Amino acid sequence: MSRGAENRTVRRDASRQGRAGKAGASRDPVVLATDLDGTFLGGSEGQREQLHRWLEEHRSEVVLVFVSGRGQDFMRELARTLPVAPDHCIGDVGTSVCRGGSFETLPELETWLDGCWPQHAPARIEDAMRAHPRLRLQEGCGGRRRSYCFDDEADAVAAARDVQALGFDTLVSDNLYFDVLPRGVCKGPTLLRTLEALGLPAHRTLVAGDTLNDLSMFQTGLAGVVVANREPALDAALGPAGNVYRSPLPGAQGVLDALRRFHQLGRTHEVILGHRLSQAAV
Repeated sequence: MSRGAENRTVRRDASRQGRAGKAGASRDPVVLATDLDGTFLGGSEGQREQLHRWLEEHRSEVVLVFVSGRGQDFMRELARTLPVAPDHCIGDVGTSVCRGGSFETLPELETWLDGCWPQHAPARIEDAMRAHPRLRLQEGCGGRRRSYCFDDEADAVAAARDVQALGFDTLVSDNLYFDVLPRGVCKGPTLLRTLEALGLPAHRTLVAGDTLNDLSMFQTGLAGVVVANREPALDAALGPAGNVYRSPLPGAQGVLDALRRFHQLGRTHEVILGHRLSQAAV
């Protein structure tokens, strides 16, 4: 192991011990539940470094949750390269959940997810999708889902109609990705169940995203930030959502913009609902 890797390991271990020792603290930690591509990983290298540095400085006060369309294997490898590793990971558009640095599954979530995704689900979806050969299967996607890419929106609409008739949900995002999901399962509902299973405070949770596959997180009613490089379709779908701050800054910089303000005021949800975000001191 290199000296840099050793230092990262020591910092991570120390930060986990610090969070474990906060059981008697008077104020709950802030929970940052963030999408990855375009959001936590968005922006320039310098902007990402600023976010990482702030998280390192406040590590004992923040629970970091990745909520991504990426799989658990990707997030496990990513965690090894970051100066700030996630505490928990929700992957595969909300169809897989792991906790802690060891990436252990959560029994409560596993039971729920398995119940929503019967063993015959993949075969039924594949049978239906044979009628839509222009949608291309994404290889290597895990979780309880089937993921495709498309070029023509009309093809995605036709495929959605067929698989929804079988009792599944569909999700189109970034004008490219088509996900078939268990009915009622996506990032938002899975995040709420994860917060409950882990005993994390919903009123101190900030969600962050940039595309339509993040919409369900904002629909939970949790305080949220959409970054400046957001998908126009997400903006339209959100409408005048009172729980969502539209940051003028992109990617990691937009996440940090909101996170600093929420953390300092200490009453995350009221900052959004009271429209006090833009006046908050940083």
